[in-house]
Amino acid sequence: MEALDGLEQSLTELRQTFTSGRTRDVAWRKDQLRAILKLIDHNEAKINLALHQDLCKHPVEIYRDEIGVVKKSANYSLSCVEKWMAPKKGRIPWLFFPSRGEVLPEPYGLVLIFVAWNFPISLALDPLIGAISAGNTVVIKPSDLSPACSAFLASTIPLYLDPTAVRVIEGGAHVAEQLLQHRWDKIFFTGSHRVGKIVMSAAAKHLTPVTLELGGKCPVIVDTLSDPSEIMVAAKRVAGGKWGPCSGQACIAIDYVLVDRKFAPILIEFLKKIIHQFYGENLKNLKYLSRIVNKHHFARLCSILEDPRVAASIVYGGSLDENNLIIEPTILLDPPLDSEIMTEEIFGPLLPIITLDNIHESIEFINLRPKPLAIYAFTKDEKFKKLVLMETSSGSLTFNDVMVQFLCDELPFGGVGQSGIGRYHGKYSFDTFSHEKAVLYRSFFLELEPRYPPWNEFKLQFLRFAYIFDYFRLLLLLLGRKLQQMFASSH
Repeated sequence: MEALDGLEQSLTELRQTFTSGRTRDVAWRKDQLRAILKLIDHNEAKINLALHQDLCKHPVEIYRDEIGVVKKSANYSLSCVEKWMAPKKGRIPWLFFPSRGEVLPEPYGLVLIFVAWNFPISLALDPLIGAISAGNTVVIKPSDLSPACSAFLASTIPLYLDPTAVRVIEGGAHVAEQLLQHRWDKIFFTGSHRVGKIVMSAAAKHLTPVTLELGGKCPVIVDTLSDPSEIMVAAKRVAGGKWGPCSGQACIAIDYVLVDRKFAPILIEFLKKIIHQFYGENLKNLKYLSRIVNKHHFARLCSILEDPRVAASIVYGGSLDENNLIIEPTILLDPPLDSEIMTEEIFGPLLPIITLDNIHESIEFINLRPKPLAIYAFTKDEKFKKLVLMETSSGSLTFNDVMVQFLCDELPFGGVGQSGIGRYHGKYSFDTFSHEKAVLYRSFFLELEPRYPPWNEFKLQFLRFAYIFDYFRLLLLLLGRKLQQMFASSH
């Protein structure tokens, strides 16, 4: 952990490391990626303990959502980073012959990564993998709402990664404010809209580029299904996408369901069965559920349920265990659309189900609200799929499953509009932490005189043809010019 009073010196040392050029070397980048893999392999038990202390996560959930994610990303980057670093050939018009062009990815420099509390290991190390792969030096700021994981990162990262290139700075809002007063070459933030606006405002003072991984109300559309086995699959995936990831405390977790009014009772019955199967039948016997992160967030969720109109819409669950910060998986049928549960991101184990007269109305329902980080749609109707695809906007769109898009390195992960700015994962992480520099090589041979004054009609005509790359007419123009000069000289 870095003390705030030594921040200036730390940042100076990190910039000196970057200036030395050491982080640009492919061998250094690969060494750091291997170090992340060693960190994970050597400390799985400590990671499990820290996540249990902070969020009461089960070891299997931890491997699925944290450890496995990091190992997958590190291995993928390790196998691809040399190819990503290589300059890409750029096509240059023949007009500039002889010449060649390329696009060279270069690191930004010193980057700041803000980590969210809900997945405090993967949301620290996954962006770090991208930043290191791109050749940057890094400061990681863990969330103080997950103190055990913050302490683990602060004490463990220096033992494995280059301490002159990667630092961890712990603390609360005051520390974050101090960090934002400094100039960074890139800021990567995962968290709430409210704090995201603060980060973006601070970055604007230095014109620092930002990636904001935010969130929003991610809907799932469930079309009417007739096959009970398909309904069961859909119900499992909806339940897993709502209560599975940190008890719904995830930016890509399902926020609410849109369903045909006639199909809603069937879906609810299947969801009840799945809840019993996955998590247990009552509050005292619940298992495999993460707890709410702290008393403040627990009280926030409780206040949502205290609205009499919302409480009246509960059709399953609703029990609370304040001592252990546990809320039973809760299903609500048609809560008021102007209530907090339908106007703000829930970020908890409460699932509103909104019924529609026709499932096609779901498109308008979604479009009347801010663009979500993800839309999920369960349907076998290809025409409806196309409508959802073409007529909605979201960070991602997944048909007949939930959240698995997050695990696909070949797909970008990020929001649009209020759900975020920028994207990462796989090559997209490398790109997020890189500047693509255009490089053009020319010789002193063959000068294009029509680009210079004094101007005349010939030069204007030359430029007209040049900008549409009409080489045939350029050739005729030059030949005509040459013949005109020869004719004039003979007289």
